[in-house]
Amino acid sequence: MIRVKFKNKLALTGAATTAALFLGLNANAARMDMVDVSNNNGYMSTAEYVSMRNEFGVKAVTVKISEGGTYKDPYAASNIANVQTAGLYINGYHFARYATKAQAIAEADFAGQTAKAAGLPVGAVLATDVEAEEQNNQSKATNDRNNAAFMKEIQKFGYRADIYTSGSWANNKMTIKGKTGWIAAYPYVVSGKNWYSTNHAWQWSSMAKFRISYGGFDVSQLNSNYYTADQKSTVKPTNKAAVKANNQKAYKNASKPCATAKWVKESKTYTLKTAVKLHTGASTSSSAITIFSAGTTVKTDQAIIQGGYRWVRQPRFNGYGYLATGPASNTLKYVKSDVTHTYYTVKSGDSWWTIAQRNGLSMTALASQNGKTIYTTIYPGQRLVVR
Repeated sequence: MIRVKFKNKLALTGAATTAALFLGLNANAARMDMVDVSNNNGYMSTAEYVSMRNEFGVKAVTVKISEGGTYKDPYAASNIANVQTAGLYINGYHFARYATKAQAIAEADFAGQTAKAAGLPVGAVLATDVEAEEQNNQSKATNDRNNAAFMKEIQKFGYRADIYTSGSWANNKMTIKGKTGWIAAYPYVVSGKNWYSTNHAWQWSSMAKFRISYGGFDVSQLNSNYYTADQKSTVKPTNKAAVKANNQKAYKNASKPCATAKWVKESKTYTLKTAVKLHTGASTSSSAITIFSAGTTVKTDQAIIQGGYRWVRQPRFNGYGYLATGPASNTLKYVKSDVTHTYYTVKSGDSWWTIAQRNGLSMTALASQNGKTIYTTIYPGQRLVVR
């Protein structure tokens, strides 16, 4: 769930059209029991969560808390407060970067402390999101040992533990036992079958739409009461027509180009109040060039709203650097563009290199324009911007 959080799994070819019709017209489509959100979704109001609950039957929200050993999601505290105000069950997740047992314990301590500070209540689930290159390079036994260490440590903070990963990694890169786990695998034509029914949750889409919220969301069907604090929820959608229409929108013509934001001219000088990372791209997942200390003066030439932040570009002697100046709500000169993207749907066996070569791009450029790095794992079914 990097934010990306694209964890997508099946080619959007003819099956996508079938899925669109099925999910839009069939009452047995997978449920939107749980939504997960992160900094990539920007600020989420209580009204948005109330709409998710009342109109779409959402029961629980799982918010990003932290990543690795230093990153704290800036929206965690507001998400936790607003979800609770909306009367939904609240949980959290930590995006894992650990490769050793010691690192897993250290990250669990960091995640637990960050969750406490952000207001995640005792008894909530604090899952470890295991899908990064660090774990891809480890053996199954090593990942199992590290995950067990993280979960044991996180329980010391009063949180319940679980593992989030993709269907292709479950019981391949790590062990996910029955009656545990939150598994991502999508899109999929349900056709009467509930995937991962023995696990706590099945994440089946990253493109779900909600009436008053911007963008696509990761949604999951809950197969147990684990993410609702072992309590049964009576939340049911009150607007079935909206659910049907939005499910249909989420999948119909999924490969069509969509409008995007564009850079606008902005010659401005910033004096930083706090230390800020300068990135290689306008994304929190892009590499850091350096860290500017408080008091540094930065001259910029362009700005854009992207990934939940307002980004500015700094001309440098060898290219450009990018830094976030605030949340997306700080729109200033933000404008919509008529520019459209062309998408490619990842297939089994694809890699950053093969997709980049096929579309005349470098791996770095391809990853950057999708808000990722070449070390981010991609999955069959995931859509990438190639033009």
